[in-house]
Amino acid sequence: MASERAKHLKRLRRLHRSARGWSVRAGLLTGATAILVPYSGLGLPDAFWAAGAGGSIAIAIWRWMDLRAFRALPVPPEPDPALVGAQAREKLVGIVAKLPAGRTAIAEFGRQRESFKLRGLTVAEPWRRLDRASAMLAGLVGRLGPHAEAAVLDATVAEQSLRDLAQRTASVERAMSLGPAGDSLRPAHASLAAQLEQGVSAYEQFVTAAAGCVAEDSATIGNLADATAFLKGVAEAMSDLRSTPRASTA
Repeated sequence: MASERAKHLKRLRRLHRSARGWSVRAGLLTGATAILVPYSGLGLPDAFWAAGAGGSIAIAIWRWMDLRAFRALPVPPEPDPALVGAQAREKLVGIVAKLPAGRTAIAEFGRQRESFKLRGLTVAEPWRRLDRASAMLAGLVGRLGPHAEAAVLDATVAEQSLRDLAQRTASVERAMSLGPAGDSLRPAHASLAAQLEQGVSAYEQFVTAAAGCVAEDSATIGNLADATAFLKGVAEAMSDLRSTPRASTA
């Protein structure tokens, strides 16, 4: 998408080319009229030459006036490179999202980007395991049947809570590297890391149970009850997280 500055300069060049082109036409027609009229006398064809020359002169004058008026307008400033980059990314994402596998590719790219940000931190491994379990669950959703919709929805909410917990844990771990003052954050970090490990393990157990339902090719009440029990473990872990005072992670 062209910026306002680029559009302004493009129109300025277009007006300049137009004014110069009509000036050349007016000069050619005027010269032809000045030569042909005295040479063959004034006739009907010469009237057309003269009219064309006069009209070209008038249009050329108008074009130069338009160019002069447009040049007097302020040129828009250079666009912010960050804003231009963001707009380009949004446009690219919109194009890719329209492709058959575009949304899947965008989601995968987002996961890879977040994994890269967590590289070198203790939460990187739980995050990788959560990504893998989430991808497995996404492949099982269409085969679990309508009876598992509520359980899958709860699992989705639990996954987002786990990702939020991972980001909180990563923020605390980064703050721990600020010197001696960061040592006071070690107990809070250890508590958050333990909760994250417990939650990811419970989520993996839920996905394993869901895979077992698919493997047996039936949606029996017993299988769904087992999957729901695993999911309750995830929900309980998230409840413990919400009850933890935020002051302990500051």
